[in-house]
Amino acid sequence: MSDKEVILTQDGLKKLEDELENLKSVKRREVAERIKVAIGYGDISENSEYEDAKNEQAFIEGRIITLEKMLRNARIINSDEINTDAVSIGATVIVEDLEFGDTTEYTIVGTAESDPSQNKISNESPVGKAILGKQRGTVVDVNVPAGVIQYKIVEIKK
Repeated sequence: MSDKEVILTQDGLKKLEDELENLKSVKRREVAERIKVAIGYGDISENSEYEDAKNEQAFIEGRIITLEKMLRNARIINSDEINTDAVSIGATVIVEDLEFGDTTEYTIVGTAESDPSQNKISNESPVGKAILGKQRGTVVDVNVPAGVIQYKIVEIKK
């Protein structure tokens, strides 16, 4: 991961900080204990519990490094920076699918915070890119693998 700026909302910052704290204070200890127990089984050259614990330890340490780098390069979007005149990162947007008439509410967030299952989409996603900077009432074309979807921006809110 390069030293690319990581855009986060206050909620996203808190989640990353909480994850980092959990990894450092809880998960590291749990894995160290698993390694200690596995070593107690004897020969570690063919000890699957030891291998699993070491692999998990490597994953945790890698994730800690990644999170620390993300937090160092974080730019926090405060709610007073969110403009409701045009779609911006941190804004919640209601769009209408012009083909089917369905409306969907999305919150535009940075890539580190995106969670499509919670309708938090990245500013770099196809929908995020298409609506970023656009105003209420604007119709945008979103290029997706299945073709082009037309969305009308119905509402922009904080």
